Amino acid sequence: MTKLEPYAAYKSSGIPWIGEVPSQWDLLPSKRVLRFAKEIVGDRHGQFSRLSLTMAGVLPRSKESADGLSPESFSTYQILRPDELVFKMIDLENRKTSRVGISGDIGLVSSAYIVARTTSRFLPKFAYYFFTSLYNEGVYNQLGSGVRSTLNADDLGRIPVPIPSHIEQSSIVSFLDRETAQIDDLIGKQEQLIELLAEKRQAIITHAVSRGLDPTAPTKPSGVPWQGSVPEHWSVQPLKNLMRMQTGVTLGKDFVEDVTETYAYLRVANVQVGYVDLNDVKEIDLPPEVAAASMLQPGDVLMTEGGDRDKLARGCIWDGSISPCVHQNHIFAVRTGPQLLSSFLVLLLDADPARTYFYLTAKQSTNLASTNSTTVKRFRFGLPPISEQRHIVEHLSVKIHQIDALVKKTRGVTTVLSERRSALISAAVTGKIKIQEGDA
Repeated sequence: MTKLEPYAAYKSSGIPWIGEVPSQWDLLPSKRVLRFAKEIVGDRHGQFSRLSLTMAGVLPRSKESADGLSPESFSTYQILRPDELVFKMIDLENRKTSRVGISGDIGLVSSAYIVARTTSRFLPKFAYYFFTSLYNEGVYNQLGSGVRSTLNADDLGRIPVPIPSHIEQSSIVSFLDRETAQIDDLIGKQEQLIELLAEKRQAIITHAVSRGLDPTAPTKPSGVPWQGSVPEHWSVQPLKNLMRMQTGVTLGKDFVEDVTETYAYLRVANVQVGYVDLNDVKEIDLPPEVAAASMLQPGDVLMTEGGDRDKLARGCIWDGSISPCVHQNHIFAVRTGPQLLSSFLVLLLDADPARTYFYLTAKQSTNLASTNSTTVKRFRFGLPPISEQRHIVEHLSVKIHQIDALVKKTRGVTTVLSERRSALISAAVTGKIKIQEGDA
């Protein structure tokens, strides 16, 4: 790419997130170059498909996956037309949802969205890139900070926007289309690599904890459909024979008349796959005898009973970082016996046989899957001798560390590329770099 130079002269915009703009550019409130209007579809909703604003853009979405809404409810939706902008300015603290999109089709979007079309001075794609840059810079969060976490059309209408000439806007759009497409392609390749590494990690763990490390060892049927054959010298047992499960604290009980002490306690949010998140640990007042029944010990395997269906019963080992510490009743605390290493159990729960078992036995509600202590205890698997478990854990710790290090490095590349993409968009739409027809 040709080195991009700044413009010859600049003027102050007076806006912190815009900074200086080229002296020949205009600066106008967006209400001068955008038209906000809700075109409610009413009885015509059957004529249009459904659209949704996603992190990947404005995409078609099935009406049948309308989160419980019946087709009749689409009469309150609004029409979004090609080249119109759509804004989702609710729940601004959530950085996992897109805020700005530009439509390539005609369809229906929720009436909670803000829809705008540009005037003749403002090219739709240039407007999209400008408002996307504000999202990248966290501007919407700043404008909606305090009591509100929502912006409306009036708020958007007051946002100043830089207006280059049509020729410059067109050149900037062409430049950003090309450059962001190249960056997105690189990011896509990195994400594919991360997926392949995750698959390799899963395959290595599954083979080691299901078949062992000796490829010449004779095998026998395990009698468990999702397990297959296991080495002949392994036993096959339900988890309940190899551990004790501890009951957690049920929140909401009144201990006003009892003498209590303050304890740290772990919630579902603290238990992640592979680690315990201690960034936000709550406290609870309990009588000592109640706390004793839910007290964690180093080496306990922590699992949550609810969450995404494919993650049920995956967990981590408690290392005793906080002492004393209790746990909520929605967390299973499993204390293994002398025949089972806690480190082997964590790996076992991450392998394909366990994933299949807990997926098939899960109870599914509208937005949440769950398991229970009885189901966890009934999980059957091939159990190596304790010395072989140690060997498998040591072997996998090396392999997993290598893969995880490569994943971390790859994620770092995607982060740099994403930051490069955001910086390029911001620099182009605010005139920090001069894009000429030859650059586009």
